[in-house]
Amino acid sequence: MLSFQCLSFPELTLDQLYALLALRQNVFVVEQDCPYLDADGKDQAAWHLLGYEGEQLVAYTRLLPKGISYSKYAAIGRVVTDQSTRGKGYGRLLMQESIKQCQLLFGESPIKISAQTYLLDFYTSLGFQAVGEPYLEDGIPHVGMEMGWELGSLGV
Repeated sequence: MLSFQCLSFPELTLDQLYALLALRQNVFVVEQDCPYLDADGKDQAAWHLLGYEGEQLVAYTRLLPKGISYSKYAAIGRVVTDQSTRGKGYGRLLMQESIKQCQLLFGESPIKISAQTYLLDFYTSLGFQAVGEPYLEDGIPHVGMEMGWELGSLGV
């Protein structure tokens, strides 16, 4: 089972920061073979949702207030689960907790994500709706998805 901590950037310990950066790099850069600039200047304005299995960080999202990634939306990004824990339902638990934390932190702000297209059905099942045309982000097909604040409170 996952336990969560949601921390602002200044609240992160050096060990937590190192672990979340290592998890992001392991999945996005190494596993998905996608070299990109992870240090994009947004971490300092973000809340960091850390998902632990025991003492091990195995799931993570970055929660951003309106105006950082999107002018009219809060954002959930850098959604990642460790490869060793996939198939346990942690991705769904992580996103449900992310939506909940966005509501607590940012109020009634709608949420936007940039979803890898192969996960469209997963995010739709959580209440997100695709908007716009698919696009390439760092060489990987993505689609914009939005959730109105009232949708996030239903069943999540």
